[in-house]
Amino acid sequence: MKNIVRLSLVLVIASLFSCNSNAQKNNERSMNNNPYYSRTDTTILNVSNAEWKKILSSELYEVAREKGTERAFTGKYWDSEAKGTYYCAVCGNQLFRSDAKFASTCGWPSFFEPVRKNSVIYLEDHSYGMDRTEVECARCHSHLGHIFDDGPAPSHNRYCMNSICLDFVPDTKL
Repeated sequence: MKNIVRLSLVLVIASLFSCNSNAQKNNERSMNNNPYYSRTDTTILNVSNAEWKKILSSELYEVAREKGTERAFTGKYWDSEAKGTYYCAVCGNQLFRSDAKFASTCGWPSFFEPVRKNSVIYLEDHSYGMDRTEVECARCHSHLGHIFDDGPAPSHNRYCMNSICLDFVPDTKL
């Protein structure tokens, strides 16, 4: 019986890693076929969801454009300690630096401030019977996650983001 339980646990964990690996591959495929993706252009985009649906992977589209949420503790960056910069996976807008990232134990990557005040925008979110503040990319208006007031100093904010909505570029050593 113990062996069956262990095998079941191994299969569940393997399927979680497989899902994340497939989502990452689909994300990379979307980025390569995305004419709107730029890590330098800050022009506000006005692209229809119909157009985004043709360009983005189904997983990224569901979270970023339909305001979905990836499962806790499954995203690529929730526990990453790598140094570098996080960009919007939909449009390439610069969003966060790793030095603003902290271990919040909530299961999603968390930051205490964006890289620039105008890199994200905030919207009231009353979905699911909750009062929250949604965080969107200021360039493409894609859903990134939510902000809460239980983060560390100096801001005391916790930007709780979906990993699938983030691209990470590690710092290069000189």
